[in-house]
Parts: sequence; structure tokens; C-alpha cells
Amino acid sequence: MNNYQAPQDLLAGKVILITGAGDGIGAEAAKTFAAHGAECILLGRTVSKLEKVYDDIIAAGGKEPSIVPLDLKGATPEHYKGMADTIADQYGKLDGVLHNASILGHLSVFKDIPPQEWQDVMQINVNGAMYMTQALLPVLEKSPSASVLFTTSSVGRKGRSYWGTYAVSKFATEGMMEVLADEYKNKSIRFNCINPGATRTAMRASAFPAEDPESLKTPADIMPLYLYLMGDESAEVNGASMDCQPK
Repeated sequence: MNNYQAPQDLLAGKVILITGAGDGIGAEAAKTFAAHGAECILLGRTVSKLEKVYDDIIAAGGKEPSIVPLDLKGATPEHYKGMADTIADQYGKLDGVLHNASILGHLSVFKDIPPQEWQDVMQINVNGAMYMTQALLPVLEKSPSASVLFTTSSVGRKGRSYWGTYAVSKFATEGMMEVLADEYKNKSIRFNCINPGATRTAMRASAFPAEDPESLKTPADIMPLYLYLMGDESAEVNGASMDCQPK
């Protein structure tokens, strides 16, 4: 599905929340979803970045998005419950969530992982996704066909030296998706993981500083799979972990 050609109206009438929507893959996904008819809810830490994505969507003729400034590191279950209530009041339903926000931490041997860094990565990559999804389930259940996408990584399927904190967070992400997919099979919400692969983003540059970014695919290049999994043509796909750039 990496060459999927999405109909222009694929996401018409859908309301989709994107985390980490201020830059990189999240910003590109928001603009792409909006270009295919979605009303987007842009969640991120930095208001100025979210406003830039907002402006880009409006300039391209998309539906006016909402902005939710939220730092996942400090957010509590109560924050997510309040956000879910606001979405329910404003939109009446939620048709999709892209859990894109995550942090890398630092690459190091396992014995040297700083406890606070471990806590921060787990808080954003795992706890935040769990608390948010839990709060949003009642709003997602109001959709006739909802898609929740978690972002995974190859190191979340097979552990790799020095990637300890990030890898463990992505193993947990895969497990969370599988539990939810099994609980909701044959229901109106589906849960899947998407692995962007090596993509030209700030996180990739921090992990591989010597790598030539021009050798990598851009976030725009990998959007076909995001569109496929968010649209109703993938309504029967549940519990899958798919690669944007299969080896």
C-alpha cells in the first residue's frame, strides 16, 4: 500500500487528531489529511509551529483545523479527559487518531541509561499514548469507522544495542496496539501500527548525525500508507504493524 493512490475525498467528513503535529511527519500528515477532506485537530507543544501548520492548511483550501497546545511530558489523565470532552462537544465524534509524538532520548548502553530520561521517554511515548487513547475511546466509539494509528519502529520489533529506552517504548507501543486491536475486533474502531522507516526528520538527524538527509525519503514521500490506514479502504485492517519503507 506504499503506492496507494488516495481518492481526493478519502477523508471527507472525518475528524482526525494528530499528535506532534507541529513539524516533521506529524505536520505533513495533518496537511495531507486536510488535503483529503479531514477536519484536523493539531496537538503539540509549540503553539507557533502548530499555527504554521494551521496557516498552511487554510492556504491550501483545507477545513479550518483546531489547535491543542499540550506537552505530553506533563499531561495527566485529567488533561486528556478534558480534551476528549471538548472534542465530543465541538465535533460530536472522532474518526481518527495518529499517535505521532515521541522522543528518542539518547543512544547509550543499557547500564548507562539515566533514570530520568527513561521516565521521560516512557511518559511521552507510552503513558501519554495510553492515557490519551483511554480518554478518547468514548468519542471514537461515536464514529461509524474509526482508525487509531500508533507510530512504531524497527527497534520496537527486534531490540538493538544502544537503543534501549526508545526500543522498549516501541515494544510497549506494539503491545498496546495489539491489546486494543483484539479487544475491539469486529467493532467500529481499528488499531494499527505504522513504521515510517528512515525519514528526513529532526529525530532521525539526532540519532544519525553523520547521515546525509538528502539520501532519505521525506515525510511527504511516505504519506500513502498513512492515508490508506486512516481511510475506510483499510476498514478490515486491524492489529497490523506496517512499514512505509519495506526492506
